[in-house]
Amino acid sequence: MSNGLDLTGRIALVTGGGTGIGLILARSFAKNGAKVYITGRRLEVLEKTAAEESSYGFVPLQMDITDKESVQKAITMIGEKDRKLDILVNNAGISGPTFPFIVDRSSPEHKTMGESLFTQFSFDQWTDVLKTNTIAPFFVTMGFLSLLQRGAESREGETSSVINISSGAGTTNLSLTSFAYGVSKAGINHLTSMMATEFALSKIPVRVNCIAPGLFPSQMGNPFADADNRVSQPMPGGLLPVPAGRIGKESEIGTAAVFLASSAGEYTNGIVMLIDGGHNLVNP
Repeated sequence: MSNGLDLTGRIALVTGGGTGIGLILARSFAKNGAKVYITGRRLEVLEKTAAEESSYGFVPLQMDITDKESVQKAITMIGEKDRKLDILVNNAGISGPTFPFIVDRSSPEHKTMGESLFTQFSFDQWTDVLKTNTIAPFFVTMGFLSLLQRGAESREGETSSVINISSGAGTTNLSLTSFAYGVSKAGINHLTSMMATEFALSKIPVRVNCIAPGLFPSQMGNPFADADNRVSQPMPGGLLPVPAGRIGKESEIGTAAVFLASSAGEYTNGIVMLIDGGHNLVNP
């Protein structure tokens, strides 16, 4: 019996797919048979990734998720080439400004929280984080919605899948040194619920779900883990270290994304899946 995780014949697009979690998810989709576009602002990074990981057949596609003209060019290109999209992953994001006051209160400039956070950071820094992490996924999804509907129509009785990538920072009450980042991820969690609801009520055959990762491998390694990927200390601004005692494995988040993107996930809509080794259990 098929396990329903086969993605053969499906077209996937992963924003920020050239590095980090985006690349992990792109690999997972390709391993299960999908054709995968990896997008980002830096074409040279995408082309380098595609060349180094040629066995996956990634298609590099330059796209700035905060620029509607850039997004439209990508929509037009995929529409002309493949005529549909089955899987959209809104992964690209930025961390934004971090607040040293949270972890270092000894320096004179960090004398009080109000002085530190009011004087050192700007409205524009917050705006950039919200624009990239919360607002851009809305416009990217709406821009690709017609192609996603075509994807669903190509598979009788099934839907297409949008997967938003959030963070455990979106559900914990701790700032973890960046108020703006946590707020932006709480926003995409709620955006997920709203889009899933409105699409369902409008009979649009596109499911929208969200994955909220904890600590996973990144391009430069994970600064919170040792050489063996173990974690023994709390994250900056956190209370306790992750109970699992390590960062996550590629298969642990990749398999979750494949499930949400595949026929096996057809009955799953509007969820926020926290995959964090229990971090938010002890950092509520």
